[in-house]
Amino acid sequence: MEEALIPAHELSGWDLFFSIGVVFVLMLFSAFFAGAETAMTAASRARMHQLDKDGSAPATHVNWLLAHREQMVGSMLFGNTFVNIASSALVTSVLLTLFGNAGIAAATLLTTLLVLIFCEVLPKTYAIARPDSTALRLGRAVRIAVTLFSPVVSVVAWIVAMILAAMGVKSQGLVEDKEEATEAAHEELRGAIDLHHIHGAVATVDRNMLGGILDLKDLQVADIMIHRKSMVMIDGDLPPEELLDRVLSQPHTRLPVYRGDPDNIVGVLHAKDVLRALARARGNIKAVNAMSLAAKPWFIPDTTQLADQLRAFLQRRNHFALVVDEYGALQGLITLEDILEEIVGEIRDEHDVPVSGVRPQPDGTINVDGWVSIRELNRAMNWNLPDEEANTIAGLVIHEAQAIPDVAQVFSFHGFKFEVLRRQKNQIMALRVTPPEAAVGG
Repeated sequence: MEEALIPAHELSGWDLFFSIGVVFVLMLFSAFFAGAETAMTAASRARMHQLDKDGSAPATHVNWLLAHREQMVGSMLFGNTFVNIASSALVTSVLLTLFGNAGIAAATLLTTLLVLIFCEVLPKTYAIARPDSTALRLGRAVRIAVTLFSPVVSVVAWIVAMILAAMGVKSQGLVEDKEEATEAAHEELRGAIDLHHIHGAVATVDRNMLGGILDLKDLQVADIMIHRKSMVMIDGDLPPEELLDRVLSQPHTRLPVYRGDPDNIVGVLHAKDVLRALARARGNIKAVNAMSLAAKPWFIPDTTQLADQLRAFLQRRNHFALVVDEYGALQGLITLEDILEEIVGEIRDEHDVPVSGVRPQPDGTINVDGWVSIRELNRAMNWNLPDEEANTIAGLVIHEAQAIPDVAQVFSFHGFKFEVLRRQKNQIMALRVTPPEAAVGG
């Protein structure tokens, strides 16, 4: 069979001009839909929310569109597809009229280039470079388009849902659950903080502070508590003079009081209460009954999440709690200051010992007491030792070695060298840690 040939015809100047004008308008709409979709999906929801709170009308439109993301994306895709097909058909019709069958290839090539450059790459590149400002400028127009296209988009969405149902996929299964959404939001925040820190827009101290807030949900009281071996406690059976002297000589304002067995905590003494009682007794120590001043101890489980404990401290107006395990055995203590230090870093006053248990050496190594927590050591030395499997530096060495090492044994983990300096029975009391930079320098 012979191929049917479409003869070429002449178009009047007015018809040609009108056709070109219509194609130009359609491509402007295509660029609008493509750029708007990119801008809306890339716009910062946090910034739009704040601008909306500040009374910005354009931000209100953008927030509405972000809240109806599926409708917005569907409308933009529908509008973009419609105008691209319409412009392609019109260009093909004009070139067929002018050049006959040869116009088909020309129309395909020309339409592809025009749509790719001016309707896809150019508007999307501009929108992704300035997502917030572009979204604010186009928000009102996009919302009008979404309202106009919503009947068609709803029908399309229904058809898609029916097809997915026939394939055994439930549409609600595509929606992220609340827990996943929360986790994704936290990871997005963490990634944004780290990215801005890399580019110098966020200082290290601010990065650590913001990261500390996000870490609260992943930490338990046991991760940051002061271990019972490091607690300062008062024997409630001491003579009044000695007991009060012990209370007033300590750098801490709150001290647990025990009787008989250190596990038997019967109260918590506050130095201010003791001083007030001494003032009322005009300095007569024998007239002060310290145990009557002791507050009832507050015991909490060691599995309590830090975020929950922070709220509990604020609600109870109590800044001191004793930590016990599932059997009720004393494990340590935690204060409001300990939680705040996880956010803002070490808080020190004139009575604190700088980085207790950590002693830098002239050769670049660090002598560390075994009870020092990994998190505290990481903060003090700006390291990144893992703390998932152990809370203390001694615990990390035992976990990695899978044994209780002897004195003078050396191990290499995570780029660091650990040498056991002192051991008491089954406890590692002190270690020499050689960081990677010190090992290279040596």
